Amino acid sequence: MTTDAVHTLTDEALVEAIVKTNNTLLFEVLYDRYATMVYNKCYGFANGVDEAKDLTQDVFLRVFVKLASFKGKSKFSTWLYAFTYNHCVNYVTRNTAKKIEKKSVSSDSVDIQNIGENIDSTREFESMRVEKLKKVMELISPDEKMILLLKYQDNLSIRELSEAMDIGESAVKMRLKRAKEKLVQKYNNYTKDGKSI
Repeated sequence: MTTDAVHTLTDEALVEAIVKTNNTLLFEVLYDRYATMVYNKCYGFANGVDEAKDLTQDVFLRVFVKLASFKGKSKFSTWLYAFTYNHCVNYVTRNTAKKIEKKSVSSDSVDIQNIGENIDSTREFESMRVEKLKKVMELISPDEKMILLLKYQDNLSIRELSEAMDIGESAVKMRLKRAKEKLVQKYNNYTKDGKSI
């Protein structure tokens, strides 16, 4: 296969060829297509440029090993977004767990019926100021941050999120709803000195 032919392959055809041949040169083409996107996603979770670069390398090493698990249910880019976010979430969670003993409420204990329906969190969510929003994003859990970024930054549909995260659409909607409400609450309680009340 010529170099030009390789560059015209779709992501999915490229993945198939890599899985069949384990060809690292083909993988480099995939890397070139997505390195910047993956780096930008990692940067959102990292403490600086070097850590973001390390995370990006880790993601691509793991992607190469796990490429055969891509079943083509969603677009490759969707699968890669979710893969990258999952890796970053796990990384942040592991590091946080090392620093502090986490006291988290299990999502199973949340009474779904009592989640306030009276606020239009989508409207509030969209009217938030970007700078303040960036700071408040750091106050919610990595999982909540991940699903909000996939939905509102990467514009994945509920169906795409369901396929990428391997959970049902109703579970995606519930997680999004909870994450948005948590973000709205933190946003509204965020003081000028950068603390959450």
